[in-house]
Amino acid sequence: MDWTWGPADTWDATRDFLVNLAGKLPEPPKAILVVSGHWEERAFTVGAAAKPELIFDYSGFPEHTYRLTWPAPGEPELAARVATLLREAGLDADADPQRGYDHGVFVPLKVAFPEAKIPVVTLSLAHSLDPALHLAAGRALAPLRDQGVPIVASGMSFHNLRAYFQPETRERARAFDAWLTDAVQTPAEDRDRLLTAWREAPFAAFSHPREEHLIPLLVAAGAGGEAPGVRIFSDEPMGAAISAYRFD
Repeated sequence: MDWTWGPADTWDATRDFLVNLAGKLPEPPKAILVVSGHWEERAFTVGAAAKPELIFDYSGFPEHTYRLTWPAPGEPELAARVATLLREAGLDADADPQRGYDHGVFVPLKVAFPEAKIPVVTLSLAHSLDPALHLAAGRALAPLRDQGVPIVASGMSFHNLRAYFQPETRERARAFDAWLTDAVQTPAEDRDRLLTAWREAPFAAFSHPREEHLIPLLVAAGAGGEAPGVRIFSDEPMGAAISAYRFD
């Protein structure tokens, strides 16, 4: 038993959610764009490698976790399209032809798409982590959804590593999770206003001492159109409420 990450079944519900994710999509993706909470640059930066390698950007895990493989191809043409859409919206955007898949990309997608055949392009956060900027990036990238490219926000709705298993965490995380779910399930105009001011939510700073794991959700919300979002998963691993959302 690893008490850092909980009993062996701690993440079973999350695993099952990811295993079943592909079957719940309206059609197989032509490619996937992943916004990773583990990659920040001065400006939005697109991974443009044709054959991205895995980036083992974690420490203290069993040796076998550094020998994982997931050879999904990149798609430089899609990467160029992503950068163009951002620039056309007046946003700074760069490309990195060497960037691989960090663990915010390959860990969940290895579970959801184990065959590793669908091309994947990654997008960094802008280092400012400005909520309005990332909502704007999502709006700029929304046309990709009509071209068979889902936009996946890879982060966590609760991310405070020091708070797991603490007695005060459960109720605080539930309060933030309820606020976040209400905000996501609001039509776009009010959703953008609420998410821009997410720091005013109950226990926001407790749930996200630093917000890099939340901000990818704002890109997805920006790309989500006018309809309310939908919560499609929830659980309480290690005593902290987490949720996942979809924008149709």
